[in-house]
This record gives sequence, structure tokens and C-alpha cells, in this order.
Amino acid sequence: MTPAAEKIFKSRQSKDDPEANCLPTGVPRIAPYPWRIVQTPTHVFFLFEGNIHSFRQIFVDGRKHPDDPDPTWYGHSIGHYEGDSLVVDTIGYNDKFWFDFAGHPHTEQLHTIERYSRKDLGTLDVETQIIDPGAYSKPFTINFSANLRPKEELMEYICQENQVDAQHLVGFTGLN
Repeated sequence: MTPAAEKIFKSRQSKDDPEANCLPTGVPRIAPYPWRIVQTPTHVFFLFEGNIHSFRQIFVDGRKHPDDPDPTWYGHSIGHYEGDSLVVDTIGYNDKFWFDFAGHPHTEQLHTIERYSRKDLGTLDVETQIIDPGAYSKPFTINFSANLRPKEELMEYICQENQVDAQHLVGFTGLN
């Protein structure tokens, strides 16, 4: 990490985690709840059960990134296939999400390159290259595997950010 990123990282506490406050998880972090990948001829969508029922769209229609993307939680993603692997190039992230529960930061210079490959029918391997000269002195790679759960459906999930009227809930003891 750069010294500025390390200072941000050391100042963060789990209560400040955007995902814990009903905000999107960003990339490469994925909430611990089920998610689904849906493919169309022009897009790949990630549908997330948890958090705020958010979704991520990846354009696979050959377009390029915009010259000046509006920063968002999931950025602007374009994808293509290399053999059986989906390769996703994303820029245009905001700097509001954390990479993980520990609070590793990033800047709006973040650029990710993800590779989604099936190891076998039940296992999806995901490799994400992180390129962010504003927060890290050199690129690095994060890997994880996801297991297919064919009998599970995405469920309704409610996240109540801020709890501004929580004192009126029966049994509420207050938070400080």
C-alpha cells in the first residue's frame, strides 16, 4: 500500500464497513450471500441476494469504456471470452467500498481485470488483478472459488440502512 492508503486502512473499523451499512460491496469483494450470473447476447449480469439486491452489468457487445466514466460502486465493465473464460475489464469505480472486511482501500484510479473460469461443473474460479497506482505501489492478484448450489434460489433480503427511527421500535435499547 502507499502511505496514504495505509493511513486510511489503519483508521477503519468494522462498524464503518459500507457493506455493513447496506451499501454495495464493489469488486473484488462479493457479499457472503448467494448470487447468480445471467448471460444474454449483449450482457452478463451478476444478481446479488444480499445487501441491497444490487446487480452488476458487464457489456459483452464489443463496446469500449467511456472516456470519462461516472464513478460507481461496480464501475464500467466490458467483457469478452478467451476460450471458456470470461475476462472482465473494469474502470470507473468510486472510492467508497472496501476490498474486504478488514477495510483495504482503493482510489478512483482502480482498474480490475477479472477472469472467470470453470474448474469443473461445480466450481467457478475467479482471479482478479488489482491495478491502483493511487493506493498500491504495484498490481496484485486476488483469487477465490465459488461453488455451484443448483437447488438454491435467490431470496428476498432486506437491509435497513441508518435505522433513523429505531428508537420507536419495540424493545430497542439504543446504540451509541
